[in-house]
Amino acid sequence: MSDESGRTTHFGERTVQEEEKAGLVHGVFTRVAERYDLMNDLMSAGVHRIWKDAMMDWLAPRAGQRLLDVAGGTGDIAFRFLHRAPGASAVVLDMTESMLVEGRRRAETEHLDARLDWVAGDAMALPFPDASFDAYTISFGIRNVTRIGDALAEAFRVLRPGGRLMVLEFTQLPVPALQWAYDRYSFNVIPWMGQVVAGDRDSYQYLVESIRRFPDQETFAAMIREAGFEQVKYRNLSMGVAALHSGWKL
Repeated sequence: MSDESGRTTHFGERTVQEEEKAGLVHGVFTRVAERYDLMNDLMSAGVHRIWKDAMMDWLAPRAGQRLLDVAGGTGDIAFRFLHRAPGASAVVLDMTESMLVEGRRRAETEHLDARLDWVAGDAMALPFPDASFDAYTISFGIRNVTRIGDALAEAFRVLRPGGRLMVLEFTQLPVPALQWAYDRYSFNVIPWMGQVVAGDRDSYQYLVESIRRFPDQETFAAMIREAGFEQVKYRNLSMGVAALHSGWKL
């Protein structure tokens, strides 16, 4: 790191100024918004749906709760939450307006628009008062945040006492041979698929690189504890291709 006025971070394998990263990430998700859900199905062979259902199983939504789903543009997590919790409500926050547009369309189709609000905003500076939500979720979004610690601190701030944080993210496989095989697939197949399906190889090259730069499970769990959360635990999914992290504001 350099001095306060010129701190750097990573954008995939590139080193960039911190103030540049948000704009670069915004550009990625603006370009892929229309094909985002289709690409998720293709890249994971539909397994991301099982992971998201596992997230809801562990979160166990309850009637009347209020959810904040950060980086939730197309609504996958919020929709699952609302289907499981009668009378609950949700706010979907995303930095990319085009992702929110896709989410609103889906909400109307699923007749959930009356229970949902859509907000364009920054995970590091949430536009909500303290203690506003019962649950905070972020799915495949935390690795794109410029300063992860700031986002976790904001999650802690906006949760009510007794509120719960849950993060679903790609992570590191604990078996080196499996990691090697997964890397070969990720770096060779996914960018090619992005070019064929979404007409955008570079965005999917970044997404693959960003996964490799994300902390391992134990390191990320320690970051959650540092933000003030207690009873922090994680569960590996699909042998560690992804992981769920959970923490409580007590």
